[in-house]
Amino acid sequence: MGFFGFGKKNKEKEQEKMKTGLEKTRTGFWGNILNTLTGSVIDDDMYDELEEQLILADVGGEVAVRLVDKLRDRVHEKGLKTGEEAADALRDIIAEEMTPDAEMDLSGKPAVILVIGVNGVGKTTSIAKLADHYTREGKKVMLAAGDTFRAAASEQLEIWADRAGVPIVSAGEGADPAAVIFDTVKSATARGYDMVIADTAGRLHNKANLMAELSKISRSVKKASPEASLETLLVLDAITGQNAISQAKEFCKAADATGIILTKLDGTAKGGCVVAVKQRLGLPVRFIGVGEGIDDLLPFTPEGFVEELLPRQWKH
Repeated sequence: MGFFGFGKKNKEKEQEKMKTGLEKTRTGFWGNILNTLTGSVIDDDMYDELEEQLILADVGGEVAVRLVDKLRDRVHEKGLKTGEEAADALRDIIAEEMTPDAEMDLSGKPAVILVIGVNGVGKTTSIAKLADHYTREGKKVMLAAGDTFRAAASEQLEIWADRAGVPIVSAGEGADPAAVIFDTVKSATARGYDMVIADTAGRLHNKANLMAELSKISRSVKKASPEASLETLLVLDAITGQNAISQAKEFCKAADATGIILTKLDGTAKGGCVVAVKQRLGLPVRFIGVGEGIDDLLPFTPEGFVEELLPRQWKH
């Protein structure tokens, strides 16, 4: 399975970006994990050391125990004898853990992606990068500036929309986000656009407000176009790791999120939170951010990620 499905040149470029973006992670804590397994005898000491290294790599205690338990079972089932064989089995287990139950639903006319996340995680730039990604796939994309509660949010998104070369619908500060998104979906439908990517409030005063606001937005999308599909992606900052996942738990429930965008992976030597997201939040990672450039948001595939995280041709 390839990482990305649009053109050999693009695919190679994105693979290279993934490799470069995960440099810190691969040579940091995950390098220690490979070193723990390489040349090791499979015994209780190896499992204990592996569990410790996984926790240090920010996988989290609960997920680390789960991965090691699964590895023990697989070693037993398959009669594995060497640390290298155990490393191969661990790769497979991690990829399985991160595999989404289904693809994103972008079948609607238009396909609507609502992007949520607390301020400072890279929400605005992620929206522009998503727009750039889908534009390069040949889709006509329109943005909705629905984060009307934060000063200058619309202006920031307008600058990024210009960089991505896509139109944007916005209203004044304090306008009703559902109304802005309704107008955008209406306009996109009338003009034959394939996709609307909508910004909305980072976090409202409380869970009830957030649920009410997002539920209203969801209804407005369907009202504007009964044929629209809706995905809600939550942006998390990989540098804050397990803390981000803990904070996101309630937020996810309230927002009815369908997937995760994990930003700033190039800035952490840990990266284990990627492995833990699906287990702890019940949501698949859909995109990862590996740099500042507009084309540095990559579609996430578990196999591709694991190959870069735990490369088979590892050298000490």
